[in-house]
Amino acid sequence: MVDGPASTATLEPNRHGELLAHLPEPDYTRPLLTLSAEHRQRIVDLLGLMYGPPEAERIFPELERLLRVYYAHKPQALVEADAAFTPAERFSERDVVLITYGDLLTTPGRPPLQVLASFLRRFMHGAINTVHMLPFFPYSSDRGFSIVDYEEVDPRLGSWDDIAVLAAEFRLMFDGVFNHASSRSRWFQQFLNGHPGYHDFFVAFTTKDAIDPDYLRLILRPRTSDLLTPFHTINGTRFVWTTFSPDQVDLNFRSPRVLLRVVEILLAYVQRGADVVRLDAVTYIWRELGTSCAHLRETHALVQLFRAILDVAAPRVALITETNVPHVDNISYFGNGVDEAQLVYNFALPPLVLHTFHTGSCETLARWAASLTPISETANYFNFLSSHDGVGLLGARGILTDEEVAGLVDRTIAHGGFVSYRSIGDGTQSPYELNITWYSALNREGSGESQELQVARFLAARAIALALRGVPGIYLPTLFGAKNDTEAVLAGAEKRSINRRTYDEASLMRLLDDRECWVGQVARGMRRLIRRRIEQPAFHPNAGQEVLELGPEVFALLRDRPGVQRLLALTNVTATQVRVQIPVERLGGARLWRDVLSRARYQADEGVLSIALRPYGVVWITMV
Repeated sequence: MVDGPASTATLEPNRHGELLAHLPEPDYTRPLLTLSAEHRQRIVDLLGLMYGPPEAERIFPELERLLRVYYAHKPQALVEADAAFTPAERFSERDVVLITYGDLLTTPGRPPLQVLASFLRRFMHGAINTVHMLPFFPYSSDRGFSIVDYEEVDPRLGSWDDIAVLAAEFRLMFDGVFNHASSRSRWFQQFLNGHPGYHDFFVAFTTKDAIDPDYLRLILRPRTSDLLTPFHTINGTRFVWTTFSPDQVDLNFRSPRVLLRVVEILLAYVQRGADVVRLDAVTYIWRELGTSCAHLRETHALVQLFRAILDVAAPRVALITETNVPHVDNISYFGNGVDEAQLVYNFALPPLVLHTFHTGSCETLARWAASLTPISETANYFNFLSSHDGVGLLGARGILTDEEVAGLVDRTIAHGGFVSYRSIGDGTQSPYELNITWYSALNREGSGESQELQVARFLAARAIALALRGVPGIYLPTLFGAKNDTEAVLAGAEKRSINRRTYDEASLMRLLDDRECWVGQVARGMRRLIRRRIEQPAFHPNAGQEVLELGPEVFALLRDRPGVQRLLALTNVTATQVRVQIPVERLGGARLWRDVLSRARYQADEGVLSIALRPYGVVWITMV
């Protein structure tokens, strides 16, 4: 499955005690993978939904061959571990995902991936167990999301050996950027050259006006660029479907050849150490003129097919869907709870938390959080606040009013950020994303506020995401409160560059050790929150969650793992001290409580627990 020499890295067992290293060559002396009748039928049915029953039967043998080749690369220990794997135990309270590019940290003379590994060992040991490696492949634009070669590591970052070292110490999340490829990729160059094996790899038309204007207006767009981009080919000019940019040409999954090639890559990522595969921009992956070309039945069938493939070949590997769309559409990628993604980005959360701290009221956030019912024992939300992109706004549509969204836009601009827009059907544009770092989104330079207050506000917002039911994700610059890199944008970089600054490791470590600098204060606060979080069984993704109404100033979550731990997470979302009075009968009747963050103890008086929260104070109390 994997071309090139086998990794020479020395691998140690990961936290599950499993050796993730696959065999460098397939071992066909062992029994081949045999699909059960149920699994076979499930896969054939999904293929039939996308391609029709006759074509499904034609495609299946090659798909089965790919699965068998992958399976033959699995060491026996991994085969046995997969057979004993319990999906409901995939994630726990100890899971925290760090999101990073391969080169956010640099040291002269060392590959950035090695610098990252040493930083994580030194700074985040015992706190982070999963690393989301944003695309680390050769690319032509969009900071890695316009991939030239899906199967090679960008030599500017390091090598597959460096990825293997990380895989031995952490769970890894790889990006499956399968909606589109780079216009400089070999696949697209072969398409331009008229190679018969690639003629249907992309969606192309002979004229710019090939799509009826009425159909064009229906298509959901995340950008303002033209949908069709002209390219000169051996057969003349072709207008190619480009959802995101002229350099990102959409793959045509109507072609079984595209599907089979992508499945081969998916399995190669698993072979290289992926524990989670992020399906980037999967919303748009299937196109049908006359529809929105988003969230189509075939789109969901494709996600279900990837899930079915992994359930058979690599059941410990999870899918996460990245669908920056309104909440109701976003959660549809859970499917029935057991047949699509195990994780879904909680895109409504960042704008709602930002709105909460801008207004000093958690009422909207609390009302929405109370509506989040459990999906299943094997599916959960991925709770994040900031990312390599920005703060998406579509997730909050229908939850925040237009006026409230406009308020977020205005505040972002006032705080030195930028706003990205998308085209909508009537020819106008709508705000799509706030381009700003999380620290700067909450705290305005020159506001006159104390650094202490601004750091507290930042940590309070992060504490909410860490306490909510689900698996938390943290973008690496957020660990130390990165501020806007406005200069990069003004110098001509894209707006998202405001949150993609690279750091010299030695210089950063000096700042992290500085107790007077906001960088060091944020870093210590973040590590404390994370380390306390992973020690609490009540933060298990499947533990119960109840939103308590204690007033608009305090966001209150009661997390409960029956028979193990009950924990009340309180966050003051205002700049003033607040006192809350909680009848202990609402908390299970216990009189004595302990804050796991400060170690302070609280005792109920006459059946009421009274707690004073400092400005932007956070308290996580559990029964003694």
